[in-house]
Amino acid sequence: MQVDFYQLTRDPAEQVIPAIAQRILEDGGRLLVISGDAAQLDRLSAALWSAKPDSFIAHDKAGAGDDSLQPVLLSGEVVAANGARMLALADGEWREQALEFDRVFYLFPPDSTDNARAAWRALADKPGVERRYWKQDGGKWRQGP
Repeated sequence: MQVDFYQLTRDPAEQVIPAIAQRILEDGGRLLVISGDAAQLDRLSAALWSAKPDSFIAHDKAGAGDDSLQPVLLSGEVVAANGARMLALADGEWREQALEFDRVFYLFPPDSTDNARAAWRALADKPGVERRYWKQDGGKWRQGP
């Protein structure tokens, strides 16, 4: 499994997750987006509605309807009721249940750097886990050391 650490120094998760979701959907996958902050889930939902000028990224919040139908499911709990194998942790908090997914996008703002460092170190000894670190360089993402 792969864990991508995204250090959010310029753009918030609400601007980054729609691009990640779009790529996953184009590849035929599904995404579960997690945040313990209900207001952030609202902002993420709004961002997915307006991410593309000519359409929206289909999604809903967990429990709002038939979760199994949603290509992108927003939730406060790591329960992939939509069958997602990809997980985005949007609030800078690592969750051990993430290890059950094929790929994790761990987004963290500067005030969650200590959480990210602790997760990075904890994952170093996990068999089968590949860690990658990404940082914003101007308007692009660049893989760091």
